[in-house]
Amino acid sequence: MNIKEIQDLIKFVAKSGVNEVEIEQKDFKIVIKSEDKKARTQEQIIVQAAAPLAQIPAAIPAPVAAAPVTETPAAEVDSNYITVKSPMIGTFYRSSSPDKDAFVAVGDTIKPGDTICIVEAMKLFNEIEAEVSGRIVKVLVDDASPVQYDQPLFLVDPS
Repeated sequence: MNIKEIQDLIKFVAKSGVNEVEIEQKDFKIVIKSEDKKARTQEQIIVQAAAPLAQIPAAIPAPVAAAPVTETPAAEVDSNYITVKSPMIGTFYRSSSPDKDAFVAVGDTIKPGDTICIVEAMKLFNEIEAEVSGRIVKVLVDDASPVQYDQPLFLVDPS
């Protein structure tokens, strides 16, 4: 696979909305992961080469330069908060059914053991309990959205 093919593949992933593409051939493996955050797309490229490395380094700088990260001020503000992450892959639900109220909302106080959401995985509805106490500052996932393992769900102010 040459540099032009890799760049075309990156463009395809960015336009198609596909979350992950993995191609493995006998002398290399490429994984392109795309995470859509409303208008912002960030791509990660991992290239593992069994072939001589002199052929591949030219492919790495172009994609990295195409995705600048400009969220350092927000990251500093969020560093005071505890992030509650998804313990599994599945679908995130804020309430037990569409006609019920959400388990927690922004401003609610939680303590360890409180049910804060449900993650449905393989037709099983798993209640996710708080492991920390504090106040919900932000809900990071929309209701009925797919979530990945270790994906941030809530920001909690422990004070």
